[in-house]
Amino acid sequence: MKARSPNRPRMGSRGQPEESRAAILQAAAREFSEKGIAGARTDAIAHAARVNKALLYYYFKDKETLYGAVLDNAFGGMKARVFKVLDSDLRPREKILAYVGAYFDFIASSPIYPRLMQREMMRAREGRSEHIDRLIGTYFQPIYQRLGQLLNTGIAEGEFRKVDTAHFIPSMIAIIVFYFSSAPVIRRIVHFNPLTPERIAERRAAVLDFISAALFKPYGRGGSGVRQ
Repeated sequence: MKARSPNRPRMGSRGQPEESRAAILQAAAREFSEKGIAGARTDAIAHAARVNKALLYYYFKDKETLYGAVLDNAFGGMKARVFKVLDSDLRPREKILAYVGAYFDFIASSPIYPRLMQREMMRAREGRSEHIDRLIGTYFQPIYQRLGQLLNTGIAEGEFRKVDTAHFIPSMIAIIVFYFSSAPVIRRIVHFNPLTPERIAERRAAVLDFISAALFKPYGRGGSGVRQ
């Protein structure tokens, strides 16, 4: 029998904490998105992550703490990606489309994120969420404020139609998230898989076109004076 190299720690050991923690979070995200926190089992998460259960509790003291870490990992990644766009020097038209594209790509990269958020919204509505206030303050509110500023700038500069940001922002986000969260229903209606790479690319183009038509003033006469 070939002996294991003493310099190569096995998966799940404390000798590779970053890899073990990342594997736990990835496995937990799938488990929580499918079963919710009440139905999720830590032994199933540990098995999927290829770690022992004791190591899982070494990194996360209980299931609620692990769930909170999964939410922070998901929405922290989302915030980092879209803030890279929102911090750029693009003009309002280009910036809003870049934001939509970045957000769409993030959701498309892992459709479990909409399911996680749906479950957390349900917990919040029932008064059982320990995390919703942190999620709002850390992730959603800062993004919402920056989007509001961007829309108002575009309106003031004549690039955007005058819209109510309190309604336009959630509508813009909804047309992205709904497609992925309702994919099983869409599949039954349209009789094809909406999550193939080709269909996702079609949806991305459709979303950008829809938002452009809903928000942008036409260039030239009677529209924006930015580009003549």
